Amino acid sequence: MTQRKAALADDTISVRVNGEHRRVYEGLSIADLARDLGLSPDKVAVERNLEVVPRARLAEVIVEDGDDFEIVTFVGGG
Repeated sequence: MTQRKAALADDTISVRVNGEHRRVYEGLSIADLARDLGLSPDKVAVERNLEVVPRARLAEVIVEDGDDFEIVTFVGGG
């Protein structure tokens, strides 16, 4: 397991979302992260550190420094 880095003095942590590094505020839930990305938490599938997070738990799971996310949205069409 990789060692987690401590949050910086500005209360942000470093994560990776869909391959891109970004800084987010410490204490965000995954649902909050999705909203910050302009996505609706009820319309996304999330993988955190190679494990799928059930949609019902997105508001409960807190983002941690060093997390690696893949977030995909559902798109309808015809």
